[in-house]
Amino acid sequence: MGKLDGKYALITGASRGIGAGIARAFAAEGAHVAVNYPEESERANTDAVCAEINALGQKSLAVQADISSEAEVDDMVDRTLAAFGRIDILVNNAGIAPGMLIEDTSTEVFDRIFAVNVRGPFMVTRRVLPLMYAQDYGKIINTASQHAYSGWPGLTAYTASKGAIVSFTRSLAREVGARNINVNCVAPGGTRTPILADVPEELVEQVRLGIPKQRIAEVEDIVPAYIFLASDENRHFHGQCLSPNGGDVML
Repeated sequence: MGKLDGKYALITGASRGIGAGIARAFAAEGAHVAVNYPEESERANTDAVCAEINALGQKSLAVQADISSEAEVDDMVDRTLAAFGRIDILVNNAGIAPGMLIEDTSTEVFDRIFAVNVRGPFMVTRRVLPLMYAQDYGKIINTASQHAYSGWPGLTAYTASKGAIVSFTRSLAREVGARNINVNCVAPGGTRTPILADVPEELVEQVRLGIPKQRIAEVEDIVPAYIFLASDENRHFHGQCLSPNGGDVML
């Protein structure tokens, strides 16, 4: 038996990178997975992830939604419920990380970062939480970043948004209190994803040399934290942040 046998999960931003890795890993552990993607350009990636989920014998659902849009969030949750009947696990993973100095960051870019990275998880959680109350069960996992703790030049707006996610996680954990719902977050360190592919290799090497483990993580190094937090082994982790980062930031 897998650790997530028979569970139904909704993962935002799951067409590639860490989100896609989480979706595949959840399916390998027995979960059925709704794979959110933001726009039509990600449909082919999403279909590939869903095909892998189906090949493992689990149900998949490709559901397009810009999570910064309240109407699209509502539609995404409605479609997931129509297909699955319930949502046991919510992973708020979707996020954007445009890199630029603060003096070059327009108000529009700043607002877009917070709309996706903070308002999005808020709206998805607000919509899903009453469903978890009604079924008396739920696991909510938010994706933060180790840079919420360390900061990083050129990513000031992004790191601020991820700091907000850490605080959101802690307060929501207190809010749900003694209910049968666990709320936690994962703060990955530097990981080889499509986002990192746009970073100059010399900068990646500089980051690698600063990590005690002396390597950039692969997606497979990150997803076990999500599996644990989504499983019933996690009964007493609540309001916590797990940070698989090779020792780069020690929480």
